[in-house]
Amino acid sequence: MVALVRTVAYLGLEARGVEVQCQIAPGLPRFNLVGLPDKAVNESRERVHAALAAMGLSLPPKRITINLSPADLPKEGSHYDLPIALALLAAMGVTDAEQLGDFVAVGELALDGRIVASPGVLLAAIHAAGEGVGLICPAVQGSEAAWASGVAVVPAPNLTSLLNHLKGTQQLPQPVPGEAEPARFGPDLKQVKGQEVAKRALEIAAAGGHNLLMIGPPGAGKSLLASCLPGILPPLSPAEALEVSMVASVAGTLEEGRISRARPFRSPHHSASMAALTGGGLRVKPGEVSLAHLGVLFLDELPEFQRAVLDSLRQPLETGSVDVARANAHVTFPARVQLVAAMNPCRCGHLGDPALACSRAPRCAADYQAKVSGPLLDRIDLHVDVDPVSAADLSLPPPAEGSAEVGARVAAARKVQAARMEGTGKRCNAELDGDRLELHATPDEPGRKLLLQAAEAMRLSARGYTRMLRVARTIADLAGVEGVGRIHVAEALSYRRVAPRN
Repeated sequence: MVALVRTVAYLGLEARGVEVQCQIAPGLPRFNLVGLPDKAVNESRERVHAALAAMGLSLPPKRITINLSPADLPKEGSHYDLPIALALLAAMGVTDAEQLGDFVAVGELALDGRIVASPGVLLAAIHAAGEGVGLICPAVQGSEAAWASGVAVVPAPNLTSLLNHLKGTQQLPQPVPGEAEPARFGPDLKQVKGQEVAKRALEIAAAGGHNLLMIGPPGAGKSLLASCLPGILPPLSPAEALEVSMVASVAGTLEEGRISRARPFRSPHHSASMAALTGGGLRVKPGEVSLAHLGVLFLDELPEFQRAVLDSLRQPLETGSVDVARANAHVTFPARVQLVAAMNPCRCGHLGDPALACSRAPRCAADYQAKVSGPLLDRIDLHVDVDPVSAADLSLPPPAEGSAEVGARVAAARKVQAARMEGTGKRCNAELDGDRLELHATPDEPGRKLLLQAAEAMRLSARGYTRMLRVARTIADLAGVEGVGRIHVAEALSYRRVAPRN
């Protein structure tokens, strides 16, 4: 007899069905596990053996073969423990093999028989709902699985209670979805004194989802401005919150099934590797750019990042996704992020102050800024200089307008953009392209002439030209006007600078 149990393999945000087949046949006692298992899956033999022993069960002295089908699909992770144990128990006649066919099972086993958390339960629940079957998962992740509508979830704390539930002698409670956390905000814009140009650029970036680069000396407030951005962004919609939570589930960072309406804000250190930033590793995991999906990726001290690491962001910024190619797998993660970067004008940081600048100025500035490649700078819509704040500015009372007022304007502009892009799957002006870009962002005749003159003088690439149209469209949306005029184009061009030649 061959017992079958369903489970899943994770490829990016896709859960593919896997069938765990168990056969117990006469022969020398042996426990074989086949089907391209990785180290963690191979070690499940020991965890399953110990968990069954904790229940008072011993393996039969026969040849046990576990096959993970399809055999050519790599199997990674500890969530195969539970389906392997259930297939083995069904083959031994301890539980009903036919009943298990109505469930997908995921979960890691502890040596004492407890079923402990494993990454990706939300994806497994969505897969089970699509297949029309239930889900058996760790009890601590029941509230996470319950977010997938239309699936019967069996949250089991241990193997014993799960077997009793399947036999009908015990009833495990149905889980409820975890709490939907309200959006959490960082510092208020009222804390930023002065820097009116930078605050205006931040508002435009938030309204249209544009990438932003701030250049200024140390202590000018670049990091504070970036941390204010989540406070003026609209909260995630329910569909967006579920999408972001799927990435967090695969990464194993979704705590207690709580789905947040706050947009992600990720700020990796400049020592981050390419795999940490874009995803990958021995077991492919989403990187910072995917963990910031539909949110903000803040890169402070931009030139201090390795150049190859920064250039790996080119494709995600353009396409909104990351393709991690390996010899045995090809994984895609979503990465629709808003890049906010900050940098000093030179290594010492005081290029504009003759009293503090180093002796190599201005050559040091050219060398320092050249660490960031031109193609990456070309993908950043807004470039703004953040000047140092004087003591006189700091002594002034807080500005009257804070994050609430700016956020209201941003929300109104985003609402207009959502109506404009209804049915396209896109969300904001930063994603505007094709016929809709031509229709909605083409400026009037004076604006078109100005843009053509500037494109010639600034040597804008085709990408840069398109991004200027998008920024001008956002400025017009903030002003509440239908058409893009010369004044909107002029302001958009004021935030563009020529990329340094490397």
